[in-house]
Amino acid sequence: MLDHLPQDWLIPAIAFVVSAIGSFLGLSFAARARRVTGPVRWQWLALASVSLGGMAMWSMHFIAMMGFSPPGIAIRYDAALTMASGVIAIVVIAVALTMTVAGRTASWLLFGGLVAGTGIIAMHYTGMYSMNVHGDIHHEPLYIALACAVALVAATLSLWFASRLRGHAAIGAASVVMAVAVTTMHYTGMMGVHITQPQFSRFGAPDGATASDLLLPLIVGLFIFLLICSLFLLLGVEDERPSYATRPVHADPSRPEDAPDTLPDGYTPRHSTGPQSVPGGRSVPGGAHDVWTRRR
Repeated sequence: MLDHLPQDWLIPAIAFVVSAIGSFLGLSFAARARRVTGPVRWQWLALASVSLGGMAMWSMHFIAMMGFSPPGIAIRYDAALTMASGVIAIVVIAVALTMTVAGRTASWLLFGGLVAGTGIIAMHYTGMYSMNVHGDIHHEPLYIALACAVALVAATLSLWFASRLRGHAAIGAASVVMAVAVTTMHYTGMMGVHITQPQFSRFGAPDGATASDLLLPLIVGLFIFLLICSLFLLLGVEDERPSYATRPVHADPSRPEDAPDTLPDGYTPRHSTGPQSVPGGRSVPGGAHDVWTRRR
C-alpha cells in the first residue's frame, strides 16, 4: 500500500484546487448549454467537456501523480499514453454530457453516468499504465473496486449537477463536491498500488519523461485555457441578459378595444415644458416631472 508514498499536503491541495476550478467552469458552461439551441449549444458543450474531463479530472490526476515518489524508485512517464488518458476523459465526458443535456431524463442521466464513470476509470488506469519503473506495479483488487464505485458515483453526480444547477452559488458549492469526489476516487485507487522491485538492480532511470518535463506544458496549457474560458464567460454574459427591445406590449385587458385614446379629466403629464396635445383634440398643461399626476 502507500507506505512508500511520503508527500505533504501541498500537491494534493493544488490538485484539489485545479479540480474545483475545472468543475466550476464545466458546470457554468453546461448551464449555458441547456439554455440555447443550435451550434451555440455545441460550443458550450465542447467547453464544458474540456473543463470537466481535461481540467477537473485529468489535470487533477496528473498533478496528484507528481506526488507519487516511492523512496529509491525512479518513475518516468510515457508522454503519448499520458496524453491519450486526457483525450479519453474529454471524449467520454463530451458523450455523457450530450446524452444528459439532450435527454434530460433519469434514464439518460444514469446511462450517461455509467459512460462517464467508465471513462474516468479508463483515464485513471491508462495514466497509471503510462508509468515506467524498474519493477512491477501491482493494484489491489479491493481498491480497484472501491475506486470504480467512487468514479461511477462521481460521474453521475457531476452530470446531475450539469443538467440542473444554475447560479454561481449553487455551481460553486457543486464544484467543491465534485472536486472532493474526483480526488477521493484518485487516492482510493492509489491506496492499492504497490511496486515490486526487481531482484537484480538496474542502473539508470527507465525510459520516458519525468513529471517535471511534462509539468511546464501542463501549466502553460492550463493558463491559456483559463484565459479562453474567461473570455467566453465574459462574452456569454450578454446572451443571458433579457432583451426588452422586442418585448410585445400587452394591452390593458380591462380596456375595450374600441375605447378612444383620450386622457381622463383631471390628469396632466409631467416632463413637459408647455401645453401638450393629446388624442381627442384637447391640450393639457405641461409640467417638469416624469410621471402622470392628478391636477389639484
